[in-house]
Amino acid sequence: MLEVDGLSLAFGGVKALNDVRFKVQAGSITSLIGPNGAGKTSVFNTISGFYRAATGRVLFEGQDISRVPAPKRAAMGLARSFQNIALFRGLTVLDNIKLGRHCHLTTGPLAALFYTSAARREEELLRAEIEERIIDFLEIDHIRKAPVASLSYGLQKRVELARALAMQPRLLLLDEPVAGMNREETEDMARFILEVRRDWGVTVLMVEHDMGMVMDLSDHVVVLNFGQVIADGAPAQVQANPEVVKAYLGAGNVEHLRERFRAPRATSGIVA
Repeated sequence: MLEVDGLSLAFGGVKALNDVRFKVQAGSITSLIGPNGAGKTSVFNTISGFYRAATGRVLFEGQDISRVPAPKRAAMGLARSFQNIALFRGLTVLDNIKLGRHCHLTTGPLAALFYTSAARREEELLRAEIEERIIDFLEIDHIRKAPVASLSYGLQKRVELARALAMQPRLLLLDEPVAGMNREETEDMARFILEVRRDWGVTVLMVEHDMGMVMDLSDHVVVLNFGQVIADGAPAQVQANPEVVKAYLGAGNVEHLRERFRAPRATSGIVA
């Protein structure tokens, strides 16, 4: 589904990414992990088109999209959420979600401006799909008319996922989807991610610091440190990799890290 091939990126004298290479298989949940500042969000920004790498390529379903603008990548089926919530706080939940479909709308600017019958019909179909599928799936019908600014942090993260799903993604990039959430909210988000993969057929690439959730949900894990890939494999392989232990703990207690990986999390008991 996705191949990151030798990405390098620098900001002035700071090298954010150095020859980053990994693949995301279709139908998988792949997690990108690493200590703070390892370059995870820089990888996401490069894949989604917000940054342009100095060297390397991004291939999506075999096509080189390295020079494709971000809006066109979205129209191709590549959607994302953001580490820091990027919703329009003055708009309602429903309006925020509908914005996710704009890359697929066929109505021109003039028809939309004068709200012609074609524009009205397209919007009615869009709203029906969002309300009957996405809002129902994410269990947010009770807040669909509420302004985003009035919602709790956990619900705002759920609305951001809804907007990404409205883009009809084939590849969904989730940047720290459960950061700052309590146990119940984390359980819900983990369930939604699993069901998006299983029932919607969407491939997921996820950045997350919750190691229990990463190990529970992921088919494949890629570990970054100082902008370089230091491990790449199944969750069990990554847990046992000494380079990963060193990146997280330095010369610290290895058993402490292993306990973090093995600790029962909110996602335990959820079946993919």
